[in-house]
Parts: sequence; C-alpha cells; structure tokens
Amino acid sequence: MFKIILFSFFLFLSACSQKSPTPMKASQKAFDAEDTYIIFALRAEQVGDFKSAAKLFKKLYTKSSKKEYIYRYLKDKIILKEYQDVITTVDNISKGSLSDPKLVRLKIIALIESNQLNEAKKIAVKLAKNTNAVEDYLLVSDVYTKSKEYDIALKYLEGAYVKDYNEKLLDKMAILLYVNLNRKKDAIADLESHIRIHGCSKLICNRLVSLYSYENNIDGLLWVYKRLYAKEKNEDIAQKIIQIYSYKREYVKLMDFLEENHIDDELLLQLYLSGKNYKKASQLALKLFNENGDYGYLGQSAIYKYESYKGDISKQELQSIIEDLQRVVQYDKNTLFMNYLGYILIDHEIDVKKGLKYIQEVLKKEPDSAYYLDSLAWGYYKLGECYKAKKIIAKVMKLEGGNEPEVVEHFHVINKCIKKPKGKK
Repeated sequence: MFKIILFSFFLFLSACSQKSPTPMKASQKAFDAEDTYIIFALRAEQVGDFKSAAKLFKKLYTKSSKKEYIYRYLKDKIILKEYQDVITTVDNISKGSLSDPKLVRLKIIALIESNQLNEAKKIAVKLAKNTNAVEDYLLVSDVYTKSKEYDIALKYLEGAYVKDYNEKLLDKMAILLYVNLNRKKDAIADLESHIRIHGCSKLICNRLVSLYSYENNIDGLLWVYKRLYAKEKNEDIAQKIIQIYSYKREYVKLMDFLEENHIDDELLLQLYLSGKNYKKASQLALKLFNENGDYGYLGQSAIYKYESYKGDISKQELQSIIEDLQRVVQYDKNTLFMNYLGYILIDHEIDVKKGLKYIQEVLKKEPDSAYYLDSLAWGYYKLGECYKAKKIIAKVMKLEGGNEPEVVEHFHVINKCIKKPKGKK
C-alpha cells in the first residue's frame, strides 16, 4: 500500500513539471521535489527495494540530466540482474563513446554478468588502454578470468602493475597465479617482494597470511605477522606472534619481542622465571606492582631480588628486601611471602625468633609442607636447639620435597650439630 501511495505521489509531481530538462551542476537543484525523490530513492535502496529505487533514479535523471542519478539507476539494475537494460541505456547515452568511463564500466559489468564475454573483452581492453586506470585493468582481468584465459588475464595485470605497483593489481595477480595457474611459489614470491620493497599493507600482508596458512608455513606466517604488527600494533596479531614463538619454542626471541613491545608482562615474567633471570623478573614484578598496586607483585619482586644475589648480598639490599616483604605481609598473608620473610630473618640471623613466628604462623595453614617445616627446623638449629631441629628435619626427609638439595644440606648440618657418630642417621 505504501509503494502505491508513494508512486502516485511522484506521478503527481512529474505531471506538474513537463518542461524538457536542461543539464545542471550536481550542486544545483534541478526541480523543487528533487530532494524528496532522493530521500525516497535512497530509502528504497536501504530496505532492498531496488526496483523502486531504479525507477526513482531514472526519474531524477530524466528531470535533471545529472549523471550521478543514471549511475545509481544502472547499479540498481545490475543488482536486479536486468543486464540488457543496462547495456541498452549506456548505448543510448554514450553512442559507443568512451568519454564517460563510469558508464562504460557499468556496461562491461553487465556484459560479463550476462556472459557476453567477447563483447566485454573488446570494450574492456579499449577502455583500459584509453584510461590507464587500475580499475579498468582489473575489469579486463575479470573478463579474461571468467573466460578461463588466465595467462592473458595475468599479462594485463602484470603490465599495469609495473607502472605503479598498485596493490589491488598484485592481489589479483597472486590469486590468478596461486589458484588458477597453480604457480604457488611465484604467487608467494611476488607478494614477498612487494612487501620488502613497498611495505606491509593490510591487503597484501593478509593475502600472504592466507597463502602461508594454506601451505602451513609457520616461519612465513611469523615473518608476515611481525611486519603487520610493526605497522598496526594490533593486539590480535601480537597474540599470533606469541603463539608461533611458543609453538617453535623460541623463548629467547619471544622474550625479545615482549620486551620490545610491552605486550604481555605476565607472560614475560613467567619466561624470566623459566630462564632463572631473577634480576629482570624482580624489576618487572616491581613495575607491575607500581602499575596496579597488587602487593603480590611486590612480594614476588622482593623474592626474585633475593634469589638474584645467590647469597652474595649487602646488608643494605637485604634490609630493603626485608622491608618490602614486611610491607607485603601486612596486606597479603600469602604463606610463600611469610615463609620467605621468616627464612631470611632466620638464615641471616637478623632476628631468628621473629622469623620463627612467621614460620609457625604459616604452618597453621599448611602443617605438612616440607618447605615450611624445613624453615622451622632451620630456625631451631640457628637457636642451637639441635635435637628439636633434628626431629623436624627427619620428618621433612620423608615428605614430598624432602630430597631438595637445600633440605638435604640442612639435614647434614643439623646431624653434625648434635654430633651423631658417622654412619648413623
């Protein structure tokens, strides 16, 4: 019902103005109802009513002679697959001239879609020669590709590409080489060469990604993704790079990538720990603490800093670590941090009794932990209570973790403390 009323309204408007149209500038209003026609035509396209849209744009062209309306009319006709109407309309307007390339292109598309390939070839070749425009060389390629003359299609694309190295032409070339001509290595080589010389555009790099993926070329994918990331700094691409480095187990290169780009500090922290790079781990954990205020990171930073010295630590640095851990355990009662604090106070004989209190607090939560019981035994040893220490360390040796080098060393030292005869346990 809406369409009937709409067209009755426009028939009324057209009846009110029977003067022959005169050419107008695009910015000038040709007749009073022009804006209304445009609104209804665009709305018709928006809701998919291309038949109504075509009629309205044809009316707009008839009343204004503005070319943009005839272009829209022809595009809508192509969508409607009314190809002969497109061909006839262009012929009536252009009279075989190539002076309006937009019109000619629409005719070529209609010829291709209606499978009139020989006619399409003739016109497309003439137009490309006349305009030297990238889109016209692409049209020539499309015609020859549809007629399965792939070598000729490629020839036109290569000739045009050499002139200005247009990436759309290269993309078409790559598809023809890889899919239609089965020249897979040539397709990949052309894309790689373009990237090395002209950079990694989204179109070309994504095309190469698709080919490398099909070939399962992991190294190739990494090569492209790194160039894409350098250009776009896209987080999804960064994750792909991380996945590939992890898959290849190239952890040093992965660390270098993460350090350079500051993408995933959590992962970088784990890599530092895997490589026992405690100094960098401590610095990164401190950075994370400063960024988000999580005391867990401050605790980790203190522990890694302590581990990085391997026993050779100054009083000043040791005091700094203790202060950080004391600050941490006020907010985070994590047993790991409390045990570390207690053990440091004990092992360096700074305050053995205070250290024991931290360890005893930890053992209330995890009474059967070999690591925490070892700290307790070591505390009693430091106080000279060797028999008590011996009883605890003997229990530790039977638990999981009791064969750790540090535990074994403590066991022997405590045994020596109570002066057991050699050969006895």
